[in-house]
Formats: sequence, C-alpha cells, structure tokens
Amino acid sequence: MSGPQCCENPPAASSGGESGEVLQIASLNSYVSGNPDSKTAVLLVTDVFGYGAPKLRQLADKIASAGYYVVAPDFFHGDPLTPGANIAEWLQNHAPEPAVELAKPVIKALKDKGETKIGAAGFCWGAKVVVELAKEAEIEVAALLHPSFVTLDDIKGVKIPIGILGAEIDQRSPPELVKEFEAALVTNKVNNFVKIYPGVAHGWTVRYKDDVEAEVKCAEEAHQDLVDWFGKCF
Repeated sequence: MSGPQCCENPPAASSGGESGEVLQIASLNSYVSGNPDSKTAVLLVTDVFGYGAPKLRQLADKIASAGYYVVAPDFFHGDPLTPGANIAEWLQNHAPEPAVELAKPVIKALKDKGETKIGAAGFCWGAKVVVELAKEAEIEVAALLHPSFVTLDDIKGVKIPIGILGAEIDQRSPPELVKEFEAALVTNKVNNFVKIYPGVAHGWTVRYKDDVEAEVKCAEEAHQDLVDWFGKCF
C-alpha cells in the first residue's frame, strides 16, 4: 500500500450534489443515504481518502437509489490521508485491521435499527476490512473493489457470496492475483462475481477523472455491476 498508486488522483476537497446526510452510527460519524425504512443495508468501507470524498458519496447515493440504506462510516476519525502526506506514516495510525472492530458496532446498530440483511463493499484499504467481516460472517454479502492488503488466504476464508472488481493496471491487486482469488472461490464453491476492467488503474471506481471518457464509462460500468451484485445476492 506504500506504492504511489494508492495516492494518485486524490478526490476533490469539497463535495456537492449529494443527497444523504452525516449521522452518528454507533461511535462513528457516517455518511448515510437512502430510505431509513429499508430493511437491507449496505456498508461502504472507504479507501484512504475517507468518507468525505465526493465520488464515494455519489456512489453511496447511487447504491441507495436501488433501494438500500447505505452507510459510509468515518473510520479515520476525521483524519483521512491528505494529498502529499506520507502514506506509510499515516498507515501506522490507520491500519485496516483495527477498523474491523469499529465496523462491528456499526453493523449491530443497523441490525438493532431493523435491518435484516447487511452487505458491505470495501475500496482499496477498505477491502481488507470487508474481507475480515466476510470471514467472520458478520455480513451476508461482500464486494471488494481494487483491494489492498487482501491475501489469497483471506479469500480462502470467505464463505459468503463475494464480488471482486479489479483493475487491469494495479500494483496492489494485479489481475494475476485476482484470478487466483477467483480460482480459490470456485474451488471452495463460494458464490462469486469476479471481473477485471480493462485500461483502468487502482482506485478508478471512486477516483476516476471526469474529463477522461473511458475512465468515467468504466467506473459507471463497475458501479452498475456492484449494484447488480447486491441485487442478485440479497
């Protein structure tokens, strides 16, 4: 994760046009979007740039429009990675593993609220959090988008339906590794959706460039695939 790909094309500093709001869920401020009466929730675990990133929030709204109650917690307590910061130093205080224990009370709060089914999608850094939740069956369905830190052993421990959306140009989860993930899921007879998107790089689903038509098109394709995956599994 210390490689430059994780820090390329950081999100804009300000948001706009989002339809959700920030609420406290368990101990964490969270961007929340969708019908609160929905009985199906989707937890979004962000990349290193955090829950305030505009494209992440726009994607939360897009998923919510499919009928889900979407929650994107601030696992960084107001301290996301900022452009130009040293990611290795930042990670010393923001490793993904401790965030798994922060996510569990959020999931419990959603269940206490009346959510009967909960899925989760993790982006880059957040994919490690989601795969750990999937291994412990804290959620019903999972999705990993351009994952970091996720190992083949992690994937072998997953027993719930899981989608993996990978980039063709990715040092953190290269296509060869994603294909190993897919083979392990097939061997273990785990319901899965695995796809490698051509011509895009790590982080593209939430950090695509608006002025690059091919990136926008591929991101929108991935967004729809993600929504379709949840729709298939719930």
